[in-house]
Amino acid sequence: MMRSNIENLLITCITEHKENVYRLAYSYVKNAEDALDIIQESIQKAFESLDKLKNPASMKSWFYRIVVNTSLDFLRKQKRIQVADEETLEFYGQASDDVYQNIDLEIAMDDLPPIYRSVIVLRYFEDLKIDEIAKVLNENLSTIKTRLYQGLRMLRVKMDDEMMQEVQ
Repeated sequence: MMRSNIENLLITCITEHKENVYRLAYSYVKNAEDALDIIQESIQKAFESLDKLKNPASMKSWFYRIVVNTSLDFLRKQKRIQVADEETLEFYGQASDDVYQNIDLEIAMDDLPPIYRSVIVLRYFEDLKIDEIAKVLNENLSTIKTRLYQGLRMLRVKMDDEMMQEVQ
């Protein structure tokens, strides 16, 4: 396939999945400007390494992997905790009438180690299948299934603890 055709496929992929890619980056950095920087850097990396893409049919998972890796690199460089601002909390609150439930979930998600958070975000927020997540994260299928199960269990324990504290 000619490079210009592959570039056009990449542009189409980025355009079609821009909201999902933004949400994915945001789920790591919890800051709108940083998420946009990560997306910009990811797009640049994707264009620079297009010749390394072996199968154009797997472009979406390949690009998601670039976004995940760029997000993790960013976090390694930052080594700091981001505090959500009012605007962010309002943005998430608009999705549902039960704002507190969403904030509890978001706080619980933030407390998860990144390897579990990545799998849960890709599965439930980006609606990827287990095998697609394995490609994005460059892990085998059983590892992803285990991390998903453990991550959900950790979330459940965390949410149950918070619910119990509210009751008392």
